[in-house]
Amino acid sequence: MRRKFLFSIAAATLLSSFAGTAGAADKENTLYIDLKDGRVVIEMLPNLAPKHVAQIKKLAREGKYNGVAFHRVIEGFMAQTGDPEGTGRGGMGELLPAEFSKTPHTRGTVSMARTNDPNSARSQFFIVLKDSNFLDGQYTVWGKVTSGMEFVDKIKKGAPGSGAVAPPPDKMIKVQVAADVKS
Repeated sequence: MRRKFLFSIAAATLLSSFAGTAGAADKENTLYIDLKDGRVVIEMLPNLAPKHVAQIKKLAREGKYNGVAFHRVIEGFMAQTGDPEGTGRGGMGELLPAEFSKTPHTRGTVSMARTNDPNSARSQFFIVLKDSNFLDGQYTVWGKVTSGMEFVDKIKKGAPGSGAVAPPPDKMIKVQVAADVKS
């Protein structure tokens, strides 16, 4: 009986380690954002926000995010991008219905920006630089940075009209779904 119990624990441990590996290798739901200092890898979470993940992948595959500036970067809070105009007022793609969850906005969480209307997200998103739990349940979480936060931390701080960013702001050089990247 004890041997059977130990075998069950060993098997469960082995299966969970394979499950973690399989999730990490899901290239269809991995996004690469190349910045001037290096690559940021984001695990997209279609189980939390299927419509948002689909739109992010569509825009990335169309090259719409390439060269887009980080137009709003606040020290100790977040880095926001996704507006082709760089003003914080523009967007690309369809309006998306909110897909709020209980997932906390901890460092490295990637969430959609929106107006006061919860159903107004399109293409703008932000990466949380420091735990910001006051955002929980109010913004759609669609991803988590799995590597490259040190490069996100180096993005120039500032916002349009604030005079805090010395032109030009940092940009996303290239954004790709990992499944589309040739080795």
